[in-house]
Amino acid sequence: MVELTLAATITEPGSTIKYKTGAWRAIRPIIDIEKCTGCGNCWVYCPEGSVDIKDKKATIDLDYCKGCGICANECPVTCIKMIMEEK
Repeated sequence: MVELTLAATITEPGSTIKYKTGAWRAIRPIIDIEKCTGCGNCWVYCPEGSVDIKDKKATIDLDYCKGCGICANECPVTCIKMIMEEK
């Protein structure tokens, strides 16, 4: 049994990086790199910090992506599509 602090407060900064939380996702983002402009909207709006911009193109760390689809919704050039996760 894990003992939680009052109100389940996170007492250790950066603790979520220890746990790969993308395993329970039902859908995942796929980026059309040719269409990606590197605008960074997906990076700004990703609630999990799963998006990175490298060489002016977006990449998604699926180890932490939970499949919420916010990145696809916020992409101005619709280069991110959500597809069913295959296990």
